Amino acid sequence: MSNVDLVTILLFSLGVLLTGVAFSRTGKDMKSFFAGGGNVPWAMNGLSLFMGFFSAGTFVVWGSIAYSYGIVSVVIQLTMAMAGFVVGTWIAPRWQRTHSLTAASYISERLGVRVQKFYTYIFLIVSVFTTGSFLYPVAKIVEVSAGIPLTTSILVLGAFSMIYVSIGGLRGVVVTDVLQFVILFSAVIIVVPLSFEKVGGIGEFLANVPEGFFEPVHGEYSWWFILAFCVYNSFFLGGNWAYVQRYTSVRSAADSRKVGWLFGCLYLVSALLWMIPPMLYRVYDPSLAGLDNENAYLLMCKEAMPKGLLGLMLGGMIFATASSLNATLNISAGVFTNDIFKRLVPKATDKTLMRVARLSTLGFGAMALIVALLVKSMGGIVNVVISVAALTGVPIYLPVIWSLFSRRQNARTILGVTLASLAVNLTFKFVTPLFGLSLSRGAEMGVGAFVPVVMLALTELWLAARRYEDPHYAVYKSTARKSEEADAAAIADGNKANRFTRRVLGLSISLAGVLIFVLGLMADSSQYIPAGMGVIVLTTGLIIRYKK
Repeated sequence: MSNVDLVTILLFSLGVLLTGVAFSRTGKDMKSFFAGGGNVPWAMNGLSLFMGFFSAGTFVVWGSIAYSYGIVSVVIQLTMAMAGFVVGTWIAPRWQRTHSLTAASYISERLGVRVQKFYTYIFLIVSVFTTGSFLYPVAKIVEVSAGIPLTTSILVLGAFSMIYVSIGGLRGVVVTDVLQFVILFSAVIIVVPLSFEKVGGIGEFLANVPEGFFEPVHGEYSWWFILAFCVYNSFFLGGNWAYVQRYTSVRSAADSRKVGWLFGCLYLVSALLWMIPPMLYRVYDPSLAGLDNENAYLLMCKEAMPKGLLGLMLGGMIFATASSLNATLNISAGVFTNDIFKRLVPKATDKTLMRVARLSTLGFGAMALIVALLVKSMGGIVNVVISVAALTGVPIYLPVIWSLFSRRQNARTILGVTLASLAVNLTFKFVTPLFGLSLSRGAEMGVGAFVPVVMLALTELWLAARRYEDPHYAVYKSTARKSEEADAAAIADGNKANRFTRRVLGLSISLAGVLIFVLGLMADSSQYIPAGMGVIVLTTGLIIRYKK
């Protein structure tokens, strides 16, 4: 990697950090720090949801599958587009109507404090693992591109993300997510045609791909796995506490619906676009084996991108992947501060709560660092991501989502389904293999996705037959109405923050456009591609900056 690339990455890092610092004063209380004042524009939240969701595994996890099996990786990611449309149509509006600061707050109001405590502890434990799995790909990118040891990369990037999230709160995370989306999308549009040039064009690529490279399923990634993964993604996207923030921090249910739909539309486009570089690298260098195929995406970028633009691509990949870590750190700190510390110290002032929020961000980040350091010993990032998804995703998130729609489900039934389905998943993962019964990847994902659905459906039918309705439901509805009235005042303050947000975001995107344009002019060949993209990004930034 050249000095120009290093300078580009440093400038990008400085820009992201300064953007987060710009929002340090907007996080003056719990509502503004963790929910953006309840009035974050839906388009920004949609882009932030997309960046936080896709970036955790696209470049390393799904990139490695694209290199190994081809179009299978695209089919897998199309399940995420479907999930976005499902969430936007049905689940996101329900979350917005709760008017809760966090998902944990909703659980407390709807199902009681005891149930909330259980889900809080489970979520925080799982979030440490998921955050660590988000950090590992970022460090892997740095290791391959810059030659910095993996351990050092994990420690440095983890520390950077912890500081960045603890300063800016939700608005800082959302705005930098949008900035990263613009830069990364621009970089990918640049790298795709340059990568085709590197392998000799589309015809040469099609003539040299391995047999079965364009088959929609392969081996353990069967149609059963695809169906189960689609169900999992719908409930994970709709129920993960970090993503719930994106639905509750907009003005209305209609806006929350648009957040999910925008996510789905973006995945329809990006599912193929993101996977082209690692698929091309399979033709360019078919020798990668084992965990080395995790490097395919970045290696193609290193071969195709000119000096400077490679640094831009790397910066975009690093911080796009880090956005997943940032979102999870933010919500984990919010849950700990609002739903654990605040109950222990009910008279704590806003100033004390904000201090605890920032310190807890650092604490959860430190635990995630430990998990990231252990990913390699756990079988690699693909195994960690899919295993955690199959074991915990639907059992934890679906029962709570179900309670958004049901008057009948109560604390006992919701908690019972979670515990029972977790027990089933853990049994098939760790106990039955001792007796010679091991599930395939598709079967493991299927059991994890469908067992909770069946349990909840049967419970609902049983309660309906008894004409039972949870007595606590009426109490919850009255509480939700009071929260709606309180949100009206917060939205007024949010309008002021939105104007400031637009100015900062527009300026940041404009500067990014100038950087892309200058780097394009410095390229040895095909300067018109990056330079033209720089002009488009600059124009977009100016429109956002000066729009009234």
